[in-house]
Amino acid sequence: MYAIIETGGKQYKVEEGQIIDIEMLEAREGDEVVFDKVLAVNTGDDLEVGTPLVKGARATARVLKQDKHKKIIVFKYKAKKNYRKKSGHRQPYTRVKVQRIEA
Repeated sequence: MYAIIETGGKQYKVEEGQIIDIEMLEAREGDEVVFDKVLAVNTGDDLEVGTPLVKGARATARVLKQDKHKKIIVFKYKAKKNYRKKSGHRQPYTRVKVQRIEA
């Protein structure tokens, strides 16, 4: 059984017991989070696709960790103009473990 959920402007294919990194949520470690925006649910033989959401479907997950990804370097450069700008960015994320999917 799997579901396609939407959170943080992105879509994720999740299964029960799966650990995923999603966009930062306002929740503490150990809290339970419910995702109501379920776009599709597959229950083995049957695939139910919403228009745009599946009514009554939801996925429940537990927050494992709030952290930041590895730093990426952003380097801007213009040839022959002596313009160089270097900066870094660390994107915050929330690591969750999907507990159950209800359809």
